[in-house]
Amino acid sequence: MRIKGGLNAKKKHNRVLKLAKGYRGARSKQYRVAKQSVMRALTESFKGRRERKRQFRQLWIARINAAARMNGLSYSKLMYGLKSAGVDMNRKMLSEVAIADPEGFAKLCDTAKAALNK
Repeated sequence: MRIKGGLNAKKKHNRVLKLAKGYRGARSKQYRVAKQSVMRALTESFKGRRERKRQFRQLWIARINAAARMNGLSYSKLMYGLKSAGVDMNRKMLSEVAIADPEGFAKLCDTAKAALNK
């Protein structure tokens, strides 16, 4: 006696259709179409998660650059100066300091300038 694979196929189909819930038309109803849409959506969401990290880094750099220029430095000079001075601070924290504590950021800029002039 053979065992039919109907139950497993049904489970697989339902898993895909559940992921496709909310799609328009056949994309949410028919397995074959839904599978294609879900596969594409999953690859795009993976790309999106990678892209988000790049966008945040761009944002932090833009904020740091704006704040640095207010203190008479370019972004690259500031970063090089901080590295030379031994200040180990990531871009996310630098941008937060630039927004929340301008006086503290000005001191960091002074530290970078001093390291550049050595």
